Amino acid sequence: MNIFEALRQSHEQQRHLAQQLAATHGDHQERQVLFAALKNELWAHSVAEDRYLYIPLMFDDTGLDITRHALAEHHKMDELVEQLEEMQMSSPHWLGIAKQLRDVVHHHLQEEEQRFFQQAGKILTAQKKQELAEQYLNEYQKYKIENA
Repeated sequence: MNIFEALRQSHEQQRHLAQQLAATHGDHQERQVLFAALKNELWAHSVAEDRYLYIPLMFDDTGLDITRHALAEHHKMDELVEQLEEMQMSSPHWLGIAKQLRDVVHHHLQEEEQRFFQQAGKILTAQKKQELAEQYLNEYQKYKIENA
């Protein structure tokens, strides 16, 4: 498995959870469970991805722009999650922010898979892609367990 295949596994979970969360109504247990799961998935993924994809890419001049852009999008998702944490789930504004988060998540994942991965694939060797996948998966699992 290479780093891109490993990342896509989490991407599918993020898409699914974000879509399900945006379809919830009111302060129900389902919304609470889905929000906790999405928050954990986003956190575990971004920590591991930042460390084992984006930081290595920063050492190559051609990787700087995509890295900065991706990290800015991760920050935007973090800000939206923080807004949701500070609001009452029963608030009508909560669902609007959740839908914004879903849209940002979907945009980021599509851009990553269709643009960033291709550029990163040209920078990283096949061996490095495999090494990064192992490191990413170990870190991802660690944060999934710690925050579950």
